Amino acid sequence: MTSTLTIGTAPDSWGVWFPSDPEQVSASQFLAEVAEAGYEAIELGPYGYLPSDPAELQEVLAEHGLSVLAGTVFSHLHQPGAWDYTWKQVTDVAALTKAVGGEHIVVIPEPWRDHKTGEPKESSTLTDDQWQLLTSGHDELGRRILEEYGLHVQFHSHADTHVGYQAEIERFLESTNPEYVNLCLDTGHVAYYGGDCVGLITKYPERIGYVHLKQVDPTVVSEVLEKDLSFPEAVRRGAMIEPPLGLPEMPPVLEALAGLDREIKGIIEHDLYPCAPDVPLPIAKRTKRYLSSCSPVSIDMGTLQ
Repeated sequence: MTSTLTIGTAPDSWGVWFPSDPEQVSASQFLAEVAEAGYEAIELGPYGYLPSDPAELQEVLAEHGLSVLAGTVFSHLHQPGAWDYTWKQVTDVAALTKAVGGEHIVVIPEPWRDHKTGEPKESSTLTDDQWQLLTSGHDELGRRILEEYGLHVQFHSHADTHVGYQAEIERFLESTNPEYVNLCLDTGHVAYYGGDCVGLITKYPERIGYVHLKQVDPTVVSEVLEKDLSFPEAVRRGAMIEPPLGLPEMPPVLEALAGLDREIKGIIEHDLYPCAPDVPLPIAKRTKRYLSSCSPVSIDMGTLQ
C-alpha cells in the first residue's frame, strides 16, 4: 500500500497575496485557468479574494469543477493578547472552508519583518516564555477549530517567521499536541533555510498533516540569506522556482510521502507576487505534468493537460 496524494493549487501560484491588489489577476481569471490546467481542487487564498458568501462561492466552484481543500489564517500567538486577532480570522475563514467542504486550516505565523519594507518589527528569535505562548496557543487554536468547526489545523513553517529553520520546526512539533496541531510540510520554505524535508517526513511521519509542494532556487536564496533580505524581496528575485529546476528534489520527497501509507492532501504552490498575468498558467501546467511523471504516490490532480 502507498499513500494517495490529492493535490490542488492555490491563488498564491497565480501571484495572489492580498484580497485585492491591482498587480494581481482577477478571481475569475484564476478559477478559469486553474480549470484549464486540469486541477480539481484549490485553497481559498486570502479571505475576500474569492467570494466570501458560501452559496456564491459554491456556485463559482461548481462552474469550474473545483473543490476546496483548505483555508488559511495568520497568527502571532507568541505575543500576549494575540488570541482575538487570530480567532477573528477563524470565524470567517473556518466557517467558509467548512461550508464548501474543506477539511483543513493552514496556520501561518506572522513574519517578524514588516511585510512591505522588510524592516524588523521584533526580534527574529523567541524567548522560552514566548515559545511556551506559541505552542500552547496553537494547541488551544487547534482544539477549538476541531471542536467548533471540525477542521484540522496544519501549522505552516515560513520564511521570515520564528519557525522556519529545521530545529525550530522540530521544537514546535515536539512541543505541540498531535491531536490538535500538525504540520503543513511546505517543501519550499523548509528548503529555504536548508532543511531536510525527507528527514521531517521520516522523523515525524504521524505529524505530516498536509503538504505544499514547491522548490527554491538555491543560488537566489543563498544571496538573500547572505544579504539578510526579506522574503517578499526574495520572491521578487525569483527565489521560488518550478520543479525540477530547484530544491528539494521532488522524487525523494514524494517517495517518502508514499511511505506514509495514508491519504494526504495539499497543493502545488509557487510564490510569484508580483507577476505578469500570463506567467502562472504555463507554470501550473508544467509543474503538474512533471510531478505526475516522477511520483511513486498515487496522485489525484485532475485531468492532465
